[in-house]
Amino acid sequence: MPQPLRKPKWFKINRLVVGDRASSVSGIVAEHGLHTVCTSAACPNKGTCFAEGTATFMILGDICTRACRFCNIETGRPLQEDLQEGERLADAAVRMGLKFVVVTSVCRDDLPDEGAGAFARSVRALRERIPEVRVEVLAPDFSGRRECLEVVLQARPHVFNHNLETVERLTPRIRTKARYHRSLSVLEMVRNMVPGLPTKSGLMVGLGETRQELKQAWNDLAGAGVQRLTIGQYLQPTRTHHPVERYVEPEEFVEMREEAKAAGIPAVLSGPLVRSSYHAGTL
Repeated sequence: MPQPLRKPKWFKINRLVVGDRASSVSGIVAEHGLHTVCTSAACPNKGTCFAEGTATFMILGDICTRACRFCNIETGRPLQEDLQEGERLADAAVRMGLKFVVVTSVCRDDLPDEGAGAFARSVRALRERIPEVRVEVLAPDFSGRRECLEVVLQARPHVFNHNLETVERLTPRIRTKARYHRSLSVLEMVRNMVPGLPTKSGLMVGLGETRQELKQAWNDLAGAGVQRLTIGQYLQPTRTHHPVERYVEPEEFVEMREEAKAAGIPAVLSGPLVRSSYHAGTL
């Protein structure tokens, strides 16, 4: 097996969870029997976000029904759906003093609604417990099913996020069971169903894509009505995952941000450590 590409000296990651506030976040999450994508997906910003008193909640357990080659979340047979999870999530958000909450999930192709009801319960619980809250849902593709999207949207999230993740050519290799144009259609459907709702997506770079392919992805996202975009460096979780083909220089992230905005996406956050929910309340 080839050796992983070495990180450049300028690429710094702080995963250490230190300080009273970070310890409080870890404790609240554990006490309420919740999961975070910060931990399950080995996010490089975990230490920073926990120290700031925030986290991205991951509902429907920590076992995914898909096996995407970029993702660190465990694949297997998930546990039974927990109908009280949304209430515990809202309780945790109250304890943490959150006013902007990001809720994501594992993929649950095994459930009749693919987890849409769990998103709706979480959003409603947050709205009831924290009247001034703003909620961003970072949702899977629900196999492109409009009825699942309707369930989520009826709970009235404030932002709908679904990640395109990578360019069209690499999608079959990187995203198990996902389809490039299906993801675009999900974003477009949401935009048409609730025209005033901001839609958002995210892309990883360093997987082997070309700049021209990225430009096509930005044009496709803009064509689907996406208003917010994150662009970040892909990091290989383990040696069994897709390798990092290259580390993109910081200057290129600035260029990509401007190119994506020129394509018609108004708000773009672009940088080596940018992730889809990183500083989500500011985008």
